[in-house]
Amino acid sequence: MAEIVYILCAVMSASCALLLFLGYRRTPTHLLLWSCFCFCVLTVSNSILVVDLIILPDLDFHGAFWRNLFSASAGALLVFGLVWELT
Repeated sequence: MAEIVYILCAVMSASCALLLFLGYRRTPTHLLLWSCFCFCVLTVSNSILVVDLIILPDLDFHGAFWRNLFSASAGALLVFGLVWELT
């Protein structure tokens, strides 16, 4: 059951990134663009989770480190976009 949730999280992150990009094409504001970048990186993070725990569970490529790195990068992108929009 957990595997389905991990896959759905990756799919939903990708769909959010796509919808944010389509919204940015309609009305180009910087916050939509940076939010799209954030969700793209979160999609990568969730995809690493799927690969680490479902597809290759026996291979140890330090998936937790890479997931945390990408998640922190996504948060930093969103904070940067918020600061960019406010200044």
